[in-house]
Amino acid sequence: MEQRAGVIENIAVPGAAAERSSEMDLVRAAQRGDPGAFDELVRAHDHQVLRMAYNLLRSEEDARDIYQEAFLRVYRNLPKFRFDCSFSTWLYRIVANLCLDHLRKRKVRQEEPSTFAAESGQVDRLQFVPEERADVDPQRRFQSAEVHSRIQEVLAELTPRERVVFEMRHYQGMRLRAIGQALAVTEEAAKNCLFRATQKMRAALGDFK
Repeated sequence: MEQRAGVIENIAVPGAAAERSSEMDLVRAAQRGDPGAFDELVRAHDHQVLRMAYNLLRSEEDARDIYQEAFLRVYRNLPKFRFDCSFSTWLYRIVANLCLDHLRKRKVRQEEPSTFAAESGQVDRLQFVPEERADVDPQRRFQSAEVHSRIQEVLAELTPRERVVFEMRHYQGMRLRAIGQALAVTEEAAKNCLFRATQKMRAALGDFK
């Protein structure tokens, strides 16, 4: 029994390093042509990729197009992946670049409406915005909707790169270093871009202080 306890004590608890090692093993297996390994990589990141694309583009259809194109590019280019960065950083770089291209093309188009078509009819996007206890305070609910609407207006006015950096930092929770790596720029450049976007956001939301 004592010997068994000693063995148990020596077992390492899996952590972030183990997860990264496991992911790299999956990448190597996928590079060797293991379809199951590639499927696991997709399952590990599909939700984050779709959420990132939707947060940036505010369109379910466009987000799904980006999602499909991103993983298609990963599949095609995986043999060229040389482990110079983490797989997730490489993946987010692909997603960010696809979203940047889409945002640049969209700049010449009119801002998207606040509603989208669903099987049940037109749906207001604002109904999906979580509001803490807003249901007991109509005035607060109205102001929350106003703030959300103003934020979307400002995001639409940012440069594509500013919007991507702002979204990656505040919606994806990514660190500036990771954002810089994903966009193939320095951490300082990402920081400056975030600063500009934040200043524009603060200026636009001044009335709600």
